[in-house]
Amino acid sequence: MKLDIPTNPTARWEWIKYQIRSRGLTLAELSRRLGVELGTLASVKRTPYPRMERAIAAALDLKPAVIWPECWNNDGTPCRQRPNRAEKSASTLSLHDSGSNAIAHRQLARRA
Repeated sequence: MKLDIPTNPTARWEWIKYQIRSRGLTLAELSRRLGVELGTLASVKRTPYPRMERAIAAALDLKPAVIWPECWNNDGTPCRQRPNRAEKSASTLSLHDSGSNAIAHRQLARRA
């Protein structure tokens, strides 16, 4: 089966919303399942966001590279302009997960 996924970002977003609705889901329900705000999920229409792209693709039973070929490599890894940026939310990071350790620095600065 050939998918006719639009390359235009606006049309692609409408296609994604249609596909989600056709599976009996809503974007709001999907965002609740992921534990993120609806705006976070919708941010993929403006900027690459690998975690949300994976979640949307999983909901559609597709690979992210099928929906966003310009944002994903052939090996299934995201094309990233900021390759060292974590994909975890800030609330799940420990003080030592980040290369910058900015959280610990702010805590030390408050104590001084």
